[in-house]
Amino acid sequence: MVKIYEKYAELFKALGDTNRLLILDMLCKGERCACKILEKFRITQPTLSHHMKILCDCGVVNKRKEGKWMYYSINAKGCDKAMKLLKNLTTVIECDCSINNEGCK
Repeated sequence: MVKIYEKYAELFKALGDTNRLLILDMLCKGERCACKILEKFRITQPTLSHHMKILCDCGVVNKRKEGKWMYYSINAKGCDKAMKLLKNLTTVIECDCSINNEGCK
């Protein structure tokens, strides 16, 4: 069970960075070449690659290579999964207070 929460933590860490959120906002408007993403940020290419690896690894961004260029887009299934996760973690459920006759604490 801990492994599942470690995976969840990776997702939230990926979304916990301003640059990565700005990149996701860009990608919501459509697929972008890494070179176009770089034009909008004051970061180096290796830094962009680091951010993109994190976003791809957590499943919210797709990548594809065309020639020497890398293109990125939103992974709709990965984003749906992230939204469902957040909803599941924040939805109040009824508690079975009869366990050990102790009630909720």
